Amino acid sequence: MVSADFARNTLGVIGKLFYLHIMYEQHIKKISIKLYAKYEKLICNVSDDVRLFFFSGNIISIILFLSTVPTFYRIWKNKSVERFSPVPYLVTFVNCGLWIFYGLPFVHPHSLLVTTTNGAGILIESVYLLLFIIYSDHKNRIRVLLVLLFEIIFLGVLFVLVLTLAHTTKLRSSIVGGICVAGNIMMYASPLSVMKMVITTKSVEYMPFLLSLFCFANGVCWFSYALIRFDPFVAVPNGLGALFGLAQLILYATYYKSTQEMIAKRKDKSELVLGNGNVATSAGAINGEVERV
Repeated sequence: MVSADFARNTLGVIGKLFYLHIMYEQHIKKISIKLYAKYEKLICNVSDDVRLFFFSGNIISIILFLSTVPTFYRIWKNKSVERFSPVPYLVTFVNCGLWIFYGLPFVHPHSLLVTTTNGAGILIESVYLLLFIIYSDHKNRIRVLLVLLFEIIFLGVLFVLVLTLAHTTKLRSSIVGGICVAGNIMMYASPLSVMKMVITTKSVEYMPFLLSLFCFANGVCWFSYALIRFDPFVAVPNGLGALFGLAQLILYATYYKSTQEMIAKRKDKSELVLGNGNVATSAGAINGEVERV
């Protein structure tokens, strides 16, 4: 027989356990609600930061496109392209066109930043190429015009073929994204010919510092953007771009001093030649005066 005290004690323990269970469950719910609220607030804050980060990526990209303004001011001022190469600007033009296509909503949705940034880029590159065409010699002018015409035709044909043959955004973004990767790598690699000239001549005069700096910054920024968005089409070329930009900066640091020495010697030589010319002119004038006397 179970005693009354035992039964009473047992029921008391069970009651307390049941009460603790109810209280524990309610407490867990309260904690969960609080944690969820904090989590939701954190996510909102992260989203704001991410949006700000993406906006910063836009700004850096536009600064990259504008970084060669001093170069083209020099071309405009001297009325000559000198030894500057049109290749980086031609490659950047077609690359911007490809990324505009990639960022369209019927190709890769939710990529407005990609479209707007490269839209600004293609306008800026068009101005650069126009100046390059105006101040090039006849042979280089024809060459640049032909390459530019080919790029425009290529972009038009690609646009028509992708929209005609690919009927889903997934397939379209895969096709255009793959081509964009190649185009972006070409854009970042286009200064390689200039880098070769830098190593050969030990001079960075024709490799603009700002272009190298913002190539590096742009690559880092968009590579980070791609990691957040998990977009390999943006990550791969911009990761390589950051490496190419870093290589250019290392070259610039290596040959900056020798470049300044070369420019100083060239300036001294030109001043010496000019001075000799003035002396010769003065001597001729004196001789003329003597003969008249």
